[in-house]
Amino acid sequence: MQLLIFLIAYPILLFISILPFRILYVLSDIVCFFVYRVFGYRKKVVRENLALALPHLSEMERLVIEKKSYQHLCDMFLEMIKTISISKKEMDRRFVFKNLDTYNSLEKEGKSIALLLSHYASYEWVISMNSKVSYKGYAVYKKVNNKYFDSLVRKIRSKFDAELIPINKTAEVVAYNFSNGIQSLYGFVSDQSPQLRTKNYWRNFMGIEVPVYVGAELLSKKFDMNVVFLKVSKVKRGFYEAELEVLTTDIKKIPDFEIMDVFLRKVEQQIIEAPEFYLWTHKRWKHSGKKPKA
Repeated sequence: MQLLIFLIAYPILLFISILPFRILYVLSDIVCFFVYRVFGYRKKVVRENLALALPHLSEMERLVIEKKSYQHLCDMFLEMIKTISISKKEMDRRFVFKNLDTYNSLEKEGKSIALLLSHYASYEWVISMNSKVSYKGYAVYKKVNNKYFDSLVRKIRSKFDAELIPINKTAEVVAYNFSNGIQSLYGFVSDQSPQLRTKNYWRNFMGIEVPVYVGAELLSKKFDMNVVFLKVSKVKRGFYEAELEVLTTDIKKIPDFEIMDVFLRKVEQQIIEAPEFYLWTHKRWKHSGKKPKA
């Protein structure tokens, strides 16, 4: 059944990928109508998230953000499909890294680099960075249940020389590269909600106490990596800019969890500046109020 579904869907995805951007965004408008108006995909989750994270806004103001966020979500989904056929020249025109010299200076230090980013703007097109750097690039991801679609996702995201690592294999890959002197760039989308355990690290995110995914920081400390934050901004429809900010070049001197605290504060700033470009369908606050008692 998985293969049948894939065989039906793949020609459609391939066709979408070769559409001109102008037509692609017309299709995105149509998809958005069905996703938002007809099916109401995760609309309850989005409204709950917006009410929790942006309580100072009126219901009408949150509704405006909600509608814009669905449009952005559909744009990003179709942009991911577009990656199948997009040229490097077109990608470079649409996704611009403003200060790659900051990154290049870190490569000269000879240590691996952890790149922290969030589910904001276009986290999918960040993969294009791998065609611009010397280090081997890896992106940590969650496997798709359908193995054929999982293979397609890996193919799409590896187009610009990025290699995907399943979450449960990350430590193994990082340890192997470290032991063999292979300097690498590891991309972590670290604003997701981790599994709830008794030893989770908790902090306020958008005013709500939640467990925090700390895998990126723990691996960075264990294998002495430089840590960088990537701020992605949406300039206009189909165009993005990314700016790198060094969080530390001496992580072993940083108190535990301080890197994740700084990272989440920067994500909060992104959300406050333009909340419509955050992934509100993600159940980031699902563990709110569930912190175990000490």
